[in-house]
Amino acid sequence: MSGREEGTVETAPESAADAPGGELEPRAAALASFDGNGGAVEQPPPEGNRPRRRGMRIALIVACAVVVAVAAAGAASGVFGGGDDKTEATAPSGPPATTQVKRTTLTSSQTVDGQLGYGDTAAVQAPGSAGSAQSGGSAQGGGGAGSGIVTWMPSDGDTVTRGEPVYKVDQQSVPLLYGSVPLYRTLKPGSTGSDVKMLEKNLRALGYRGFTVDSTYDYSTAAAVEKWQDKLGRSQTGEVRVGDALVASGARRVAKAELAVGDALAGDVLTWTGTDRVISVDLPVQYADLAKKGGATTVTLPDNTTVTALVTDIGTPTTSNDSAPSGGSGGSSGSGSGSGSGSANATVPVELKVKDAAKIGAYQAASVSVEFASETRANVLAVPISALFALPGGGYAVEVVTGAKTEYRDVKLGTFGNGMVEISGTGITAGTVVGVPK
Repeated sequence: MSGREEGTVETAPESAADAPGGELEPRAAALASFDGNGGAVEQPPPEGNRPRRRGMRIALIVACAVVVAVAAAGAASGVFGGGDDKTEATAPSGPPATTQVKRTTLTSSQTVDGQLGYGDTAAVQAPGSAGSAQSGGSAQGGGGAGSGIVTWMPSDGDTVTRGEPVYKVDQQSVPLLYGSVPLYRTLKPGSTGSDVKMLEKNLRALGYRGFTVDSTYDYSTAAAVEKWQDKLGRSQTGEVRVGDALVASGARRVAKAELAVGDALAGDVLTWTGTDRVISVDLPVQYADLAKKGGATTVTLPDNTTVTALVTDIGTPTTSNDSAPSGGSGGSSGSGSGSGSGSANATVPVELKVKDAAKIGAYQAASVSVEFASETRANVLAVPISALFALPGGGYAVEVVTGAKTEYRDVKLGTFGNGMVEISGTGITAGTVVGVPK
């Protein structure tokens, strides 16, 4: 094997013209360098090319040496999952970026979908209709004897306050009163009870005087009622009958007028809601403990601005099989199906109110996201989540930078929140420099 160096690999001729024995097809020339068993076939070196081949052989040897050196360095530093996780490694360039371990407060949270609007609607029914004594749980039907023709209706979106007409029947106004006790009987001199006190409180708030606000309906009360009836365009009887007024807990916003002018007074007259914009959430039952009455949440609006909302009401858990309307307080957790699937879909209706309503802007109805805080940890050491390295055998480490060297130190994880994670471990203190991606 004169003229050949041991331990080197010969290459195929550079071109067909270099092939011994004349010109060959390029593929044939390449195949001519190997025998049928995959071994190399010695070829006479072409004239004048010895320096070029020697240079190529040297390049191949150098490349192999570099690969071996890189592999050895990777194994020593633990990059490939082997070796001691805490082995120091020289880092000529260091990690892409660094940050410091911080002592801070972390809050973990759960974000769910919510709906901004005016809350649940309630139906106002005409007197004499089924359920009209306390329609929708918030108002009593009106219209005297429960007959007549509707002669005026409010528009959708209108707000009705104390003393203002909710609708008119036969040109007589049916006003709104504030309270929790509906007009369920005729009030007249000699009547006593909480409904009498409710009526007298409203008369006083509307500016009528000459009577004492108590639980007794006397002739001074009847005199004030006559003045009130005169202003409403009603017959001055001094008595208040069922349906002469509607009672609700406060001002109401008309959601939809169900009857039109000229319709007979019957069935649902209209539906309404409260006047405050609220956020309704069907909170999955597994997160029910996150909702505390009076608890603060962070709400993200469609324009990505955030506002603070407080939990004002927590309903009873319901499932998709329940007939109770979403967001209400009724319904039971369909436990009679026996399939077990209902519990997986069980939700708790939660209502929230934004602390500063002006920050909601002009939104009347919109889909929002609500973030409930689940755990708060104060005075903990934390790093960005991206600083964590998953160890091959399980667990996590951070890349600690000390001068020109780095080492991977095992850490124990705690609370996650705001893109950070609580960590603890040997040598981990506030100010420790760790590597992070750019």
